[in-house]
Amino acid sequence: MNAIPKIDTAQPDSQPSPFDGQELTTRPLPGGLGAEVRDVDLREPFAGRIAQRIRDAFLSHHLIVVRDQQLGRVRMSEFAMLFGELEGNVFRNPDGTTLDAIHEISNLDADGRPAENPYLKSNYHWHTDKAYLPIPALLTMLHAIELPQSGGDTQFADMTHAYDALSDDDKRRIAGLRVVHSLEYMRTSTGDRPPTGDERAAAPPVTHPLVRTHPQTGRKSLFLGMYCSHVVGMESGESRALLDRLLAHATQPPFVYTHHWQPGDLVFWDNRCLLHRAVANYDMGKSRRVLQRLVVKGDAAP
Repeated sequence: MNAIPKIDTAQPDSQPSPFDGQELTTRPLPGGLGAEVRDVDLREPFAGRIAQRIRDAFLSHHLIVVRDQQLGRVRMSEFAMLFGELEGNVFRNPDGTTLDAIHEISNLDADGRPAENPYLKSNYHWHTDKAYLPIPALLTMLHAIELPQSGGDTQFADMTHAYDALSDDDKRRIAGLRVVHSLEYMRTSTGDRPPTGDERAAAPPVTHPLVRTHPQTGRKSLFLGMYCSHVVGMESGESRALLDRLLAHATQPPFVYTHHWQPGDLVFWDNRCLLHRAVANYDMGKSRRVLQRLVVKGDAAP
């Protein structure tokens, strides 16, 4: 199990971190899910009090938006490693190489021009990252590099509050149920490209609890999304109906925050209790949308 590293709050010498001379400004995002952080420059050295406050804000709000950042891959990686070890990829590039741990997601073709990409469309389905692995991801981080003039939003859904809002009968019904999560099922059901042989070998189907307990807060949440193939031991039609009904419940407007990207936004969220999806509200064939992405490894089985 990969525990999240504790940040050392003691300064190594008498010189404080530049961040420790600043006040971190944090405010809740509209609707109550997530928080916005301003007045920090993550290119500067940071440690101690400010770093711990960022960690605490993440655990309290599960979705953090840091405005006005200009981060290269190295600095983004260093910041992400405050939360744990970076996760590699099982996905393959068109040339057969494995996708880098820090990579771009974009709608640009091989010549760098915006283009309709049918294999990005699975991102428009609700999901939690790396749910097809035995230990799903802890955190995903996106940094806005290029944005369309409007649209290209990302939505997040709060699975803890969605679980809390279920009836007692539903909570009793789903307690103890396990669900098969499958990369191959996702690719087939969303019209994405079939997985390669290497991808199949690296990510065979796995099972996870339908109700997940957060390893740090202890709160229960639904664990759903596009990788969910079926409920173990349940008839196929009944299984699909249950999963679809729970997903429809969990992604109602009261549980959802829509992020309207601004240049320089750094957004990171807790995959253990949130779903997310891209929103198809921009012209993919005409407008450039480039985000830098990485994932932090999970810290416990769900």
